[in-house]
Amino acid sequence: MDPTTLTAAQDIDFSLIALFARATLTVKLVMISLIVASFWSWAIIIQKHIRYRKARAEAEAFDAAFWSGEPLDQLFDQIGPNPASPPERVFAAGMSEWRRSHRSDGGLIPGAVARIDRSMDVAIAREGRDLTRGLTFLASVGSASPFIGLFGTVWGIKYAFEEIALAQSTNLAVVAPGIAEALLATGLGLLAAIPATIFYNKLSDDSDEILSGYEAFADEFNTILSRQLDAA
Repeated sequence: MDPTTLTAAQDIDFSLIALFARATLTVKLVMISLIVASFWSWAIIIQKHIRYRKARAEAEAFDAAFWSGEPLDQLFDQIGPNPASPPERVFAAGMSEWRRSHRSDGGLIPGAVARIDRSMDVAIAREGRDLTRGLTFLASVGSASPFIGLFGTVWGIKYAFEEIALAQSTNLAVVAPGIAEALLATGLGLLAAIPATIFYNKLSDDSDEILSGYEAFADEFNTILSRQLDAA
C-alpha cells in the first residue's frame, strides 16, 4: 500500500459520532430510528421486570390471605369495590358474580358456577392484556431491526460506491469511511434486536407463568364454590 494512502486513512476519524456525522441523511434516519427503538425496548424491559416482580409479590400476599381460613365473604368485604392487585380483581370478579347469583329468597340462580367461571376468565384476560402490553413492540424490534440496519448498510455502501466513482479512486482513504458508516447501521440493528429478542422470550414466559397462577386460583375457587353447592 502507498504510504501516503495509509497515512490519509489513518488520519480519518472513525469514532461513532464521526461516522454518524458523515453518514447520508437516509442512513442517519436509520441509525436514529434504531437508537430510539433500542432505548424504548430497554424502557419496556425494565418496566416489565418491575411489574412482574410486583405481580408475583401481590399473588403471594393474596394467596396467604385467601388460604388463611378467613371466610370468603369477609375477605371480599375487606378488599372492597376497587381491588388494588390483579389477584384481588380476579377474586372480586368471581365473588361479585357469586353474590349476584343469589335470589332474594336465598336460593341460587341456575348456572351460577358457569357464570362465575366466565367472569373470572374475563378478569384474567383483562389482566393478561395488561401484563403483555408492550411485548409486541419488543417482538417487532427483535424481528425488524436487523433488516432496518441492513437497509442502512446497503444504502451506505451504495453511496460509498458512488463516492468511489466520482473520485475515480479505490484507495483506502476513499473506500473505508463509507463502508464503516454503512456497517455501523447493521451494528445498531443488531444492538437493538438482540436484547429485544432475548427479553421478549423471557418476559413472555414470565407473563405466562403469572397468568397460569391466576388461572390455577380461578380453578381452585370454582372447586370451593362447587363443593359448597354440592353440600347445600
